[in-house]
Amino acid sequence: MKKPLLVLAFVSPQDLLDLPLKQWDLLIRQARRANMLAKLAFFLEIKGVFQSIPEQPKKHLLSAKIHAQRFALSIEWETVCIVKALKNVPVKLILLKGAAYYALQNSAASGRVFSDVDILVPEDSLLDVERTLAKAGWLNTSFDPYEQQYYRKWMHEIPPLRNLKRQTSLDVHHNILPKTSMFCPDASLIINNSIQLKESNVWVLSPEDRILHSATHLFHEGELENGFRDLSDLDFLLREMTECNISWEQLLHRSVDLKQQLPLYYALRFCRIIFNTYIPDHIQREVDKSVSSILKREVMDFLFLRALMPDHKSCDDRWTGFARWLLYIRSHWLRMPLHLLVPHLLRKSWVRITGKETH
Repeated sequence: MKKPLLVLAFVSPQDLLDLPLKQWDLLIRQARRANMLAKLAFFLEIKGVFQSIPEQPKKHLLSAKIHAQRFALSIEWETVCIVKALKNVPVKLILLKGAAYYALQNSAASGRVFSDVDILVPEDSLLDVERTLAKAGWLNTSFDPYEQQYYRKWMHEIPPLRNLKRQTSLDVHHNILPKTSMFCPDASLIINNSIQLKESNVWVLSPEDRILHSATHLFHEGELENGFRDLSDLDFLLREMTECNISWEQLLHRSVDLKQQLPLYYALRFCRIIFNTYIPDHIQREVDKSVSSILKREVMDFLFLRALMPDHKSCDDRWTGFARWLLYIRSHWLRMPLHLLVPHLLRKSWVRITGKETH
């Protein structure tokens, strides 16, 4: 497959200086659809390219950058509100994904815009946490009994919460994968390995666990509209490994501890293929053992190299829709055993067709 302009922008930013305006227009559209326009702006600034690009695309990038800077302030305030709400609950408040990147000022946070804050707490503290958050205005917005059972009995999180005053969303997790998944790790290993931020009641995952969680989230996910952005996060996190004082061997061993060798394999493989991320050959050979079948490797390459491209029609080929559909089915297969999966998918299909909930 030919690499889209947005991929080339992150691999060879200097080459953008030769783009005609028509191609810039397409690049801006691809970046906006991929939820990467602000991230592209910050990246081009870091690479010393931003000031040399034409004025027309620069206006779009500047606008996205300003929006992302305001978004960063709102995320900082939202985190303060969550910490304040839970200050009397004796629990580690662990930020996940985008909120953690912002708290740590990871390069992955630059220009990253997302819809909700994710936190991780021990499962035995969920009731206290949910009740306390409800008193502070974060309420469950789903009244469907099946949805409540789906989240509380099978999943790794409670139903999403929404703040009545600010209309912000909060996802409260107790693990990184559903209980019903065969790859579900021991959450205590993750929580006990978390790191407290200085002079704060906020915690984040350890550097290796942040990488593994990002990989797990992406490669168990069925809806990949933000797949390219999430793979870009992994690229940035992997490039920061030396600054975090973790080795490739540590990352490899940790993936075994948490049963996440397969997501790590996909993360390293596709970061290397798409973003030219440096992965030591001996590490790549080791993770390749997670997929010993050449046929499976080729099939998954066929699917992910399409599904992980920016969600814009210019990045699609005739097989993209089919690839994304198969990966959607695969995500449910990884999430639930067959006796739960079939009724769940039938119910979702019924709701989609009729618009009516089943009880």
